[in-house]
Amino acid sequence: QVQLVESGGGLVQPGGSLRLSCVASGFTFSSSTMQWYRQAPGKQRERVAFITSTRNTNYVDSVKGRFTISRDNAKNTVNLQMNSLKPEDTAVYYCYTPQVPSYWGQGTQVTVST
Repeated sequence: QVQLVESGGGLVQPGGSLRLSCVASGFTFSSSTMQWYRQAPGKQRERVAFITSTRNTNYVDSVKGRFTISRDNAKNTVNLQMNSLKPEDTAVYYCYTPQVPSYWGQGTQVTVST
């Protein structure tokens, strides 16, 4: 069965950092583009970053220079290092792969607040 299990979220002050992880199973991870999305209450889900099988990366403008996506194929894991966090980063964060269309895990809550 396909699984995408996100972890690492929490409550952090503005300017702080969090590292999110997503452990994947049920598909060929190493050949799959992996993506991080986020969804804030009342807003559409937004793609934050992706990393291809060749480790090309891309980010939404609002997180460039602050977030870094990476992958560890030996561990079937994609990570999102989030630095200099802002209140507008508050959302539930999900990992996703087009290899398994329409499949979403439970997500992990990130709250940036004083």
